[in-house]
Amino acid sequence: MNAEPHGTRETVTYALTGARGGFARTLLAQTRLTADVRPAVLCDLDTEGVLALGAELGLPAEGPGSLTVVTDRAGLDTARAGGRTAVVADVALLAEASYDILVEATGNPAVGYRAARTALTGGRHVAMVSKEVDSVSGVELAALAARHGVVYTTATGDQPANLIQLFTWADGLGLDIVAIGKSSEYDLVYDPETGTVTQLDQTVHAPALGSLLKLADGPEGVRSTLAARAEAVTALKRSAAADYCEMAVVATSTGFTPDVEAMHYPVARTAELADVYALREHGGVLTRPGVVDVFSVLRLPEEASFAGGVFVVVRTHDSITWETLRQKGHVVSRDGRYACLYLPYHLMGVETPTTLRDAVLRGIPAGSPTPAQHAVLAGRATQDLTAGTVLTMGGHHHEVTGVAPVLLPEADAPAGTAPLYLAAHATLVRDVAAGSLLTLDDVSGYDPDLLAAWTAGREAYP
Repeated sequence: MNAEPHGTRETVTYALTGARGGFARTLLAQTRLTADVRPAVLCDLDTEGVLALGAELGLPAEGPGSLTVVTDRAGLDTARAGGRTAVVADVALLAEASYDILVEATGNPAVGYRAARTALTGGRHVAMVSKEVDSVSGVELAALAARHGVVYTTATGDQPANLIQLFTWADGLGLDIVAIGKSSEYDLVYDPETGTVTQLDQTVHAPALGSLLKLADGPEGVRSTLAARAEAVTALKRSAAADYCEMAVVATSTGFTPDVEAMHYPVARTAELADVYALREHGGVLTRPGVVDVFSVLRLPEEASFAGGVFVVVRTHDSITWETLRQKGHVVSRDGRYACLYLPYHLMGVETPTTLRDAVLRGIPAGSPTPAQHAVLAGRATQDLTAGTVLTMGGHHHEVTGVAPVLLPEADAPAGTAPLYLAAHATLVRDVAAGSLLTLDDVSGYDPDLLAAWTAGREAYP
């Protein structure tokens, strides 16, 4: 641990890749206010953009706390001596820099993997924000960290870490957990006056929702209502590759896996979650316990958002205890068998300083220290794809063109299944029919080091 003294507390220094991204901004904005957590190096191809971001955030133009572009080891040393934050374009320079923990936020599977591996083998901790990296190589990176006596961790503020921590808390209390999950990124806000539903900046007519605001009674009531709601909002795209990727990361630390490969994605109100995520024999959607899932929040304009938060659904067992808690406003199913506990927020980099302190000063990860590949984030062709097609990854949610993400329990993934973010940017070497899972034999041009990490990770913690 290289943390520097700071009064009565030690200062944690971090390097940040993908420094122009949205997550990076929230972290940089917050650590302006934390004297004991500060950036040492910011890495991004757009160094001028990083300087402009620093100016937007009100960082000083000169002297301690200011940003300075450097291109070599000497520049790194000069910046450190002057209390300045180095800005670099070349990720390889991070190996020469002085810092305690890398915050990896490039979103690039190959680049992020190499940056994390270099940090860990160099005796630095890693907080992994790039879920694309984690979904392919996270298990191997955690094993590598253990061998080098450092911490590999998810980052509090991102939904995977928040959900893993909520699961760990509930599990430690001895609660009988049936399902865990999160809300999708954007709520469905239904306006009864206009009969429309809005998701971020898209509004569609969905008058049928007016009669579907409450779950129907009867053994099929929950499922029939959910089916009707899904039909009412079919014009909206509610799932995202990012959701699948985050739940793949959660699976490695919790052992919970998807009930169905496309996840259930129910359109549900927060107060209904204990009824929705009940077993089918009790009227819910689950075929078994131990499930990870995502739901789309349905709410009225005046109701508070779930804000991309996380939840656990548990069996209640003692009816008197949970009836008491129902009276205090907790979400309990109508039959009293299940309850939902939730955190209606995730604050991105605003929360991450807690992870950086825990990892560097206490050696504690925000996740399991021994994750395992319980689930495989794979891809299924959404159309006939021809040989020579490049599987381009792009957009806000890092979707792969022509491929839908699916999340499979590890035992259900056929041999040779290609991890989605290993196949991203690779080229098809043969035709792939619509509906087919991508396999490693279908693609070429993927990163060999990333494949080695994927293979090693599946064997790291048998």
